[in-house]
Amino acid sequence: MKLRITIVAILVAIAAVGIIGQTAMNSSATGNASSRLRSSDDVFDGKKIVKSEAEWQKLLTPTEFIVLRKKGTERPYTGALTDNKKAGVYVCAACGLHLFSSKHKFDSGTGWPSFYQVINKKNVDEEVDRSIPDETRTEVNCARCGGHLGHVFDDGPQPTGLRYCINSVSLKFLPAK
Repeated sequence: MKLRITIVAILVAIAAVGIIGQTAMNSSATGNASSRLRSSDDVFDGKKIVKSEAEWQKLLTPTEFIVLRKKGTERPYTGALTDNKKAGVYVCAACGLHLFSSKHKFDSGTGWPSFYQVINKKNVDEEVDRSIPDETRTEVNCARCGGHLGHVFDDGPQPTGLRYCINSVSLKFLPAK
């Protein structure tokens, strides 16, 4: 148990300085999300998913755990979904809640998947993030499981003027049928 806690602490430290590599990011895009997806994931129904840290560690890959549960950030231009141009839906990698549509995705030039709106405002929670000194940002989390997705900024394209800058590892992609 001590070894596992030590390994997780090391991974969190690595993520904090942004040196998790491309291989880990790509493996999470095709990971075991299908077993976590539900059939009624379009709009959050108000039923929160609550799990212990140990349960999340068993369910998520190490990289997903760092980003989704410890509020880590993947390095820009390393995420498997950053350049995805296929039609479909982007869902929470932890619980499968539908978050973003490919129709609202755009290339922001930041190195992370960017969207100008969410599928439904009920599906995300926003909170003030002051983790960087002298900078206030708005953090975006999954409304169902509380997983950290990324941040939203007010420098996006019309019609919303918003840029949801989302960690690729926080998402799974469901292609349109």
